[in-house]
Amino acid sequence: MLTPTADLYDRYGDELGSCDTQLRQFGAVRAFAGPAVTVRCFEDNALLKSIVAEPGEGRVLVVDGGGSVHTALMGDLIAGTAAETGWAGVVINGAVRDVTALAALPIGIKALGANPRTSAKTEAGERDVPVEFGNCVFTPGAEVHSDDDGVVVLPVGVRE
Repeated sequence: MLTPTADLYDRYGDELGSCDTQLRQFGAVRAFAGPAVTVRCFEDNALLKSIVAEPGEGRVLVVDGGGSVHTALMGDLIAGTAAETGWAGVVINGAVRDVTALAALPIGIKALGANPRTSAKTEAGERDVPVEFGNCVFTPGAEVHSDDDGVVVLPVGVRE
């Protein structure tokens, strides 16, 4: 069973990063945790698609889409692949689409909102770089926890 994010904050205080961005739940799994894999991409989801095709091994993909909700970075096909390959969840500072289908997938998905518009497919972006949104820094390998209260990140080397 996962430790609630509020309990983690009570335990670690300001040592813990707590994301201020108000993300919505989209996947069927409401609480998830795992080591972070990070991506920075803007309105282009080709890099994200290639990453979720890799074995997820219980990791959490943290995507900094620059806060854009102009195009969706994840839909039912990419999310379905992520679920099939063993990702614990995805946190997106951007939009998703296919909301009804996402709600049925056995994976945690948090994002800013939804938009049916598809994104570019040029593989623009960076992988495994620190990304920051909501006054929180997500570094590759840091432990990310998400539930109905929000998203928190434990520093690298601290494991729950």
